[in-house]
Order: sequence, then C-alpha cells, then structure tokens
Amino acid sequence: MRIVSLLPAATDIVAVLGLAGDLVGRTHECDWPPEAVASVPVVTRAGFSSDRMSSREISDAVGGASHQGSSLYTLDVERLAELAPDVVLTQDLCDVCAVSYTAVSRAVRVLDTGPRVVSLEPRTLTDVLGCLERVGDVLDVPDVAARRAGELRERLSKVGAAVAGRPRPRVAAIEWLDPLWPAGHWVPEQIRAAGGEPLLAEVGEHTTPMEWEALRASEPDVIVLVPCGLSPERTESEWRSLTLLPGWPDLPAVRSGQVWVLDGPAYFNRPGPRVVRGAEILAHVLHGVTAGAPTTSVQARRVGV
Repeated sequence: MRIVSLLPAATDIVAVLGLAGDLVGRTHECDWPPEAVASVPVVTRAGFSSDRMSSREISDAVGGASHQGSSLYTLDVERLAELAPDVVLTQDLCDVCAVSYTAVSRAVRVLDTGPRVVSLEPRTLTDVLGCLERVGDVLDVPDVAARRAGELRERLSKVGAAVAGRPRPRVAAIEWLDPLWPAGHWVPEQIRAAGGEPLLAEVGEHTTPMEWEALRASEPDVIVLVPCGLSPERTESEWRSLTLLPGWPDLPAVRSGQVWVLDGPAYFNRPGPRVVRGAEILAHVLHGVTAGAPTTSVQARRVGV
C-alpha cells in the first residue's frame, strides 16, 4: 500500500505499525523515526521560515490569537499526483499544526488516482490510541494495531502504578511562550497519568492564549514548557523572557526550582504513540520515578537553577 502522511503524528503511527517502508510521501516536519523517513519524498513546505523569528513573531505570522493557519503550508499537488498514493493521512484539528483536511480534500479532487483520505482528529489520550487502531484498520494491519495499542495502554498503567499514593503537584503546561498559551487536548491527561494535577486547561480542550495573571494566580508547583514545534534547544533560548514578567520569582515552581523544558514536538504536541512516553517523562519530572526507559536530559531538563 502506498501511503502519504500529511501529519507528523500519522507518520509516527505508520512507523509504529511497521509500515514506514510503505510511505511514499510526507510533510517537511515528519522527522521520526529519522532513519525511516529521511529518504521519503516531501510534499509540503511552510509559507515562511521561523528559524530566526521570536515566539511573538511566529504567533503574529500564523494569525495570533485567532489561530488561523490555512495558508501556512503549501501542498505540492503535482508531486502528490506523481506519488499515486492509495491512502492519504491528514487532520482537521489544527490548521497551524499541519495541512488542513479542507486543503487536502481540495487537492485530491483533481487527482486521477482517487486515494482514500483519512482525517485524524484526536483530542484525548483515548482518541490518540483509537487513531492508532483506526489507521491499523485502514492499512489492513488491525491485529498489529491492537497489539501496539494494548502495549501503550499497559505502559500508561505502569506509569499510574509508579506514582500511586504520592502527593499530586499542581502543574502548568505551557504550549507557547509569547503569547502564553496553556497546553490542552491530551496534555492534561498526560499530567494526571503521571501523578500531577493539571492547571489552566481541561482534558480535550482546544485552548486559547491566556493573560500572565492567569498563570500567576494558578500558583503552579511545577511549570513544564512544551512549545508546539520548538525543539528543547530553541525553547531554552527563549524561556528567560518569562523571568521578566512581574511576580515570576514568587511563583511556587520558580522558588522550588521546578521549571522544566521538555521535548514538546516529540512527546506532547503530536497526537501519536509517543504521547505515552510523554507521560513516562512527566512521572520522572513530577516524582523522580522511572517508568519505562530512563529519562534523558534531551527529553527533560530543569532550567533556571
């Protein structure tokens, strides 16, 4: 089966299902697993380069608080036609995160090959694992998908067991630095699974920017910085802008040295199988326990201490 993935999380799913070799096209942001996707043709490009832009400049470029990004990405329709996919995996959850379902559907209508377009729209951890099983059905590997989903559920159970009975710190997860944007959707569930109490967003919520006073008033015990699409290194280069906010030194998390930079794109921003690893990493951050593989400094590091 010839697969084009227009969503990094979908590429992750295809890889977990053992079908990375069937990928014939991907986005410019699909980067995992690197050895499997490096040679797969790229069929999208971004409308601007964010390498030298601040978080505020990026936010303004994608539409600011309105979160409208329908023109952010260009889909190479001619290249897509040449690849002749049987299945195109896309999304309709966030136009800032990937090519929109509307744009993909419009492009597919002009193709002669008539691929099946599958839109993934998970909002919770249950949805994420359900997408894995759904894609498994579409790609004719339902048994593999069921096993992989079962393994991920078992890992989540082990995280819960590792932190059971411990005090639950209040956790603020920040998805963007300027403007401040709380992490919603499945992230509050990741925090709960890891033995914390999520602040500022509800499970499944599609969040909007918040005022600094909202974070200040929440008095978090732990702050985790997981900016969408930014590497940990990029986040570390910008996070100190938060220290200029009035009252920053007085936050409980700051006073106790519990401000962390985590690898957002790998384990928190994308609704793919690696969100389970995100819960394991959070168990280390919140309670110092090891659930799964040991947490590395690339995956989580304290800052400001």
